[in-house]
Amino acid sequence: METQQQLQQQMRSALQSCIDGHKDELLSLSLDIWSRPELAFNETQAHDRLVRFFSQEETWTVESHYMLPTAFRTSWGPVGAGTGEAGTGEVLNVGFLCEYDALPGIGHACGHNLIAETGAAAALGLKAALLERHTDLPQPVKITVLGTPAEESTGGKIDLIKAGAFADVDLVFMAHPAQQDASFLPCVAMDEVSVKYHGKASHASAYPWEGVNALDAAVLAYNNLSALRQQLKPEWRLHGIITHGGVKPNIIPAYTELEFYMRTPLVKDLCDLKAKAEACFRAAAVATGCQVEIIYPSTAYYNILPNATLANLYENNGKALGIQFQEQPANFSGSTDFGNVSFVIPGIHPFFYIGTDAFNHTEEYTEAAGAEKAQLFTLRTAKALAMTAVDVVCCPVLLRQVREDFSRAKLKQEKSLEGSDTALKALQIQ
Repeated sequence: METQQQLQQQMRSALQSCIDGHKDELLSLSLDIWSRPELAFNETQAHDRLVRFFSQEETWTVESHYMLPTAFRTSWGPVGAGTGEAGTGEVLNVGFLCEYDALPGIGHACGHNLIAETGAAAALGLKAALLERHTDLPQPVKITVLGTPAEESTGGKIDLIKAGAFADVDLVFMAHPAQQDASFLPCVAMDEVSVKYHGKASHASAYPWEGVNALDAAVLAYNNLSALRQQLKPEWRLHGIITHGGVKPNIIPAYTELEFYMRTPLVKDLCDLKAKAEACFRAAAVATGCQVEIIYPSTAYYNILPNATLANLYENNGKALGIQFQEQPANFSGSTDFGNVSFVIPGIHPFFYIGTDAFNHTEEYTEAAGAEKAQLFTLRTAKALAMTAVDVVCCPVLLRQVREDFSRAKLKQEKSLEGSDTALKALQIQ
């Protein structure tokens, strides 16, 4: 009698063959996105290219401009009789995410073209695996691919969460390029703040006493935050720029604007950092006589909730493919809107090496993200993601463990926020 292990091995072989068989199409997809970088919510060509990619096969149901102008959704299935151990007949919807926005001036310096390719490849691979042995699945399975714009800006995933795009998705997978392979890195919570100072213009030489200098307020605010940094915890981050400082040297600036990012390991810490930063902004206004506006233009990015079961499965599958996982760094200061997704449904967001030691958000990384050398690592990662999905869809016990890990991690976060009404309200995004 065939064992579950033999069943899964056949499915793994099918998905690897499928991804290898589509490698030229996947490379073309990635390079088309890489060669025409587009900023947040303007990813029209990337959106259209991915829609065409999935529309090539009639078996995929493709929805363009899904809830957002440059988001898309494509689905396949369900397949499976639902007669195994789970026995419920309920459809298990497995999601893969594609990112494809670029950075100003330096293009795909975070490798989002490879994220799109990985999500597409993994979805194709899982489909092939399910077709191989779908009659033996414990419950029907559906595949959903979501195109999620604007990760580098205000967070398209957050908008999609609010719109209900993840409501019927049970598990979610994606992977992000980095300097090493890791099943989990502790991405941090982040919020963006825009600070506007309103003063009064005057001739800077003839009668400066008639003016209220908004540039002085901006400079004081910047220096206040610089002084604050020495009192912050080592893993907290506070960084920003003056985006508008005036119009002419002989006019006392009546208006200035700053933009800052704040990052902490947990949402709870982020609320504390925001309070400290706001005190610095307001103090500058008091000192100069300016009026101040403090605006949070988007929802905060949350830290990623870990899922030990999915991480262990991904590592085991990655090692079988030759991926070498290094020791996880103690601190990691990157942020992603996938963190918000991880508070809504169980998921995994591993990182993968692409053949360069260059750092993300540099011109060198842009070059590496478009190099053919990156393909080996990208497709290997897609296979590991699809293999991890196979493990879960074939084994109800593992699926239950994944959901239990999710519930425990979310409960732990919520308990850490007890007593902080602001932070608790921030989590009410569903």
